[in-house]
Amino acid sequence: MTESIRRQGEWERRYQDGKTGWDRGEPNPALEHWLAAGAVPQGRVLVPGCGHGYEIAELIRAGCQVTAVDIAAQPVQRLRGELSGLGLKASVIQADLLQWQPEGAFDAIYEQTCLCAIDPSHWPEYEHRLADWLVPGGRLLALFMQTGQAGGPPFNCALPDMRSLFTETRWEWPDDQPLRVSHPSGLVEEGYLITRGPAGAADAGL
Repeated sequence: MTESIRRQGEWERRYQDGKTGWDRGEPNPALEHWLAAGAVPQGRVLVPGCGHGYEIAELIRAGCQVTAVDIAAQPVQRLRGELSGLGLKASVIQADLLQWQPEGAFDAIYEQTCLCAIDPSHWPEYEHRLADWLVPGGRLLALFMQTGQAGGPPFNCALPDMRSLFTETRWEWPDDQPLRVSHPSGLVEEGYLITRGPAGAADAGL
């Protein structure tokens, strides 16, 4: 069994068993805030690890061309059905993000609960991919889950670790304080608008 097939099977079982504690069941208030502030480019937007994709319809209505990716078939099929019922169009793809490559770069990536679902041993690889998938100057709308605990998923995305992962050699962090969002699980997400610097994919180690 390959690593990718193992990961897919694990996430399929989680959805089948309802073990989706990261799923808030509605659009994240952080996205609503960023949309109202005009912080989301009206261009190509990627939602990695989209799950049930509550934010997808909001992004489409805001004028974005959305690509949503998840490794599990159940949420992908459900999201496709919901968007069809609403008369909305997006590219909804079932794929392993640690293997998938898009046809072109994106203007923004909405990173909500994908990073915290990935084993930290794969975080450097995932960060490299995010850098490669964004155009220079593209925005990473990141919500970092704060669990304060070992293990996961969701894994603790402590801000010092995020600063080290999304290094300032290729990411530009804002000076303002994070957008704090309470999660229905009792946890907290810290939101940042991070900009991909001029360093290209080669500089990101790809």
